[in-house]
Amino acid sequence: MKSSKIILLGLCALAAASCAKPVAKIQGAVSGASDSEIIAAKLDMNVYNILDTIKTNADGKFSYKVEVAEGQPEFLYFFHNGTKIASLLLEKGDNVSFSADTLGNWTVEGSEESEKLLQVEKDFADFAKKMDSSTESAVLTRAYVDYYRSRVKYVMQNPYSLTVIPVLYQALNPELPVFGQVNDALHFRAAADSLMKVYPESRYVKALEKEAARREQLLGLNSRLSAADEASYPDFTLKNDKGENVSLSSIDSKVVMLYFWTASNAEQKMFNLETLKPLYDDFNKKGFEIVAVALDGDKAAWASTIKSQELKWVNLVDPNGMSAALYNVSEIPSSFLIVDGELSTKSLTGVAALRQELNRLLK
Repeated sequence: MKSSKIILLGLCALAAASCAKPVAKIQGAVSGASDSEIIAAKLDMNVYNILDTIKTNADGKFSYKVEVAEGQPEFLYFFHNGTKIASLLLEKGDNVSFSADTLGNWTVEGSEESEKLLQVEKDFADFAKKMDSSTESAVLTRAYVDYYRSRVKYVMQNPYSLTVIPVLYQALNPELPVFGQVNDALHFRAAADSLMKVYPESRYVKALEKEAARREQLLGLNSRLSAADEASYPDFTLKNDKGENVSLSSIDSKVVMLYFWTASNAEQKMFNLETLKPLYDDFNKKGFEIVAVALDGDKAAWASTIKSQELKWVNLVDPNGMSAALYNVSEIPSSFLIVDGELSTKSLTGVAALRQELNRLLK
């Protein structure tokens, strides 16, 4: 009889264990938020879904559990009076603690992925602050290029971390995503393939897979990759002043001058009138084309300059500066010559040297 009781108790314990829900545990401490309400929300792709309203004690502390399925980590966020006070990336069985204030500053312990997510958000906040602190196009371009390269490096160095997903979707505003170029489809695809190996059931990874496929379709990946083997210069596609997509490789001229500039600079606008227009008038019919890429966030001012100056060459706009990053441009104006489909390595100093070279090439 005693033996059967032991067996029965063992079966009950086994049943209880099998029915227990997989969870992650959170201990929170929010200074300045005693006896306050904290909102817990789960990320559902691009929106926050509220899970619970939590009450802190007199010390601003609380405990919370959230269900996390095996192999399906969850992004969990906490808010106080509309301010986000913590971002966590939780896996089944995590026991995490965080300390925060009501201004949106926090630290976290017990979760390596949450610590990575915290650093990702801090890096982006620093970048956004830097972009807001200047109005000089060259400074903004340099800041963007540096940040973009650092994010590419992060994605490549963390192929199996879900924290690369928010990195890939970072944007200063809806018109200015960090990964906004068509060629960034390659980064989305690499991240999706790596994460699918580790988290095949994650809804975040499944959504990333769909986005990677969508971007590949826009890119025309197979044809572009085959063409890239033959190209001697980085290709890109941008909007022209008519709102049409134009790729650099589509310009069919013997000599193409790739020119990076900004319409916000008076000297560069004068350069259009005094130097580029005479060159264009003299050599365009002989096989010379200018592709002017404006690194301007103010598209209206750029379009107005094109119209008022009657600039007839190919005018493109790149507010996030990705095309400039492809050519390692650190200052503007900068220019490059593409001759018969090959990027020229010949150094030309001054307009006279350029005109002499065009005379030689376009006899």
